Amino acid sequence: MNTLPDGDNGPPSLSRTFSPEEVNMDLTMCGLLPERAEEIARLYREHGNWNQVKEIWFEERRANRSTKGSSQKIYRVLSSRFKNAPATLPNPSDLPAVLDTCSSSRDKAQVLYLYLVADDALVRYAVHEYARRLAEDFPDPLDFSNDTLTSVLNQFEYTDETPFDYADSTKERWCEGLRSVMREIGVLENQQMVVGNPPSIGDTPLLVAMGYSYEEGDEEWFESPAGLQYLFQPSARWEELYNRAAETEAWEFVELHGSLQLRPTDEPYSSITSEGAE
Repeated sequence: MNTLPDGDNGPPSLSRTFSPEEVNMDLTMCGLLPERAEEIARLYREHGNWNQVKEIWFEERRANRSTKGSSQKIYRVLSSRFKNAPATLPNPSDLPAVLDTCSSSRDKAQVLYLYLVADDALVRYAVHEYARRLAEDFPDPLDFSNDTLTSVLNQFEYTDETPFDYADSTKERWCEGLRSVMREIGVLENQQMVVGNPPSIGDTPLLVAMGYSYEEGDEEWFESPAGLQYLFQPSARWEELYNRAAETEAWEFVELHGSLQLRPTDEPYSSITSEGAE
């Protein structure tokens, strides 16, 4: 194939993008929790009503004698990721079908991770900063130690230019929450490691990341693919990933305005939502 453009400077910084009301520390009490998130998605697919989902969720927790307060917090945070999911990701009602096409628990975690990033402003800010570090060839760009993460958090400012101001103990719990997410998606190998590497991506998370990049971007989306950047894929891998997508029936290369571009053959997620539903 002809080489696609690769002008990656990383995504923009999101400092001074969010108001204090848009930022929370939910990650301190609820990480990615892929199995519970999948359970909520399946309940929503089955019942199509968030009130019913909530009722069934708590009924099951009561039967298992879970702590009510803990269950409420987890449900609120996990369901928020689906209720607030942008139209640029698979509809939450289609998510179980997407997860059914995943070949591993890591694949599922990488798909669910994109909903976390889209929903949580502070996580999205941090992911942008780390994607920028990777694009700019920082030494140890994926260093998720407390020192580096705290430094990233301390550079955050709200839209009114006031600084990010939480207790050090709260920041430390948030850092551990983000590291747990990085372990789930394959950036960090184990609990002892704090410096990670770009993870390998399975076929389903690749197609979701491609669809998200396409839907979020403009005509030049492949020069700065948000979904691949959120999964910390360096620009040197993009051509290989684009080729992998084109080897499926879901994507194809087409020549537009004298240059080669990648386009979905149908709606961006139709191949994985229909395949999983079969």
